[in-house]
Amino acid sequence: MNYKTLDLSKTYLITGVAGFIGFYLSRKLLEQGCQVIGIDNVNDYYDVNLKHTRLGNLEPYEKFTFIKGDISDKDMVMKTFEEYKPSIIVNLAAQAGVRYSIENPDVYMQSNIIGFYNILEACRYNPVDQLVYASSSSVYGANKKVPFEETDFVDNPVSLYASTKKSNELMAHTYSHLYKIPATGLRFFTVYGPMGRPDMAYFGFTDKYFAGEPIKIFNNGDFENDLYRDFTYIDDIVEGMERLLSNPPEGEVQHKVYNIGNNSPEKLMNFIGALEKALSNSLGRKVTFKKEFEPIKPGDVPATYASTDLLQQAVGFKPKRSIEEGLQKFTDWYVTYYNVK
Repeated sequence: MNYKTLDLSKTYLITGVAGFIGFYLSRKLLEQGCQVIGIDNVNDYYDVNLKHTRLGNLEPYEKFTFIKGDISDKDMVMKTFEEYKPSIIVNLAAQAGVRYSIENPDVYMQSNIIGFYNILEACRYNPVDQLVYASSSSVYGANKKVPFEETDFVDNPVSLYASTKKSNELMAHTYSHLYKIPATGLRFFTVYGPMGRPDMAYFGFTDKYFAGEPIKIFNNGDFENDLYRDFTYIDDIVEGMERLLSNPPEGEVQHKVYNIGNNSPEKLMNFIGALEKALSNSLGRKVTFKKEFEPIKPGDVPATYASTDLLQQAVGFKPKRSIEEGLQKFTDWYVTYYNVK
């Protein structure tokens, strides 16, 4: 496997730096001595204290520069590119969440479409070595064929969020083709871990437990046909991304899309069992969630399951952390961070 390692002389621009993946990737790059410019609007879609905690962990690094701004502000994006001349762009700023996109579509168009367009325009006028951007496993919609492969037909998204991510892939393809911008899209599969997103199920279930409330499980209580999810631990995601940062697409087509997932989906009920066990270990007593079963929500898909062959061929990477190990790290962090007993 001939893939290049990280170039420490380059400047990396990471949007969504106060977000879950943005924070971990930035920290990994900074630990190795890279120059990182981070942009984030620190919005209140979820607890801003968590975003400030992540930023607080990055601020001590000498080579870290933080810009509070929104990528839908084209002037700010252009000025940042002109001033810092970044070589590698990682666009992770986006409005996340499938269900929220049904309630609040405006912010998705603003951030995920206009914001991404501004990033592409900045790459057009300020030559870069590579643009890496976040897509999502949700582009596969309700595809029945598993595992999901990058060559699958993805023209039937079932949420506005998924539509914006599919649009990002099309936009990146066009800009890459017209302006020779090496671009790599990453279809993330349910990323989890310490300091993760509170709107994700595993985090919400843990919150509910400490609030003494039942958790809502959107699978109709149908254990035979339970929802499957490909849960991917944050360290695995960052390792895959780090390898891709130094290995832009080459050749005729300079736009590539990769699944970045665990390649071993778990039944939702098994995942909940593993979370109960991890929390029991963290607290030193048995934990059992109170459960309420409800119908599947609009926009939710029955299964996510990543084929990771392409990523493995490109950079020799395959995620390796089990959900037991990953959830244990999450619950240990949660108990300490929120000081719960």
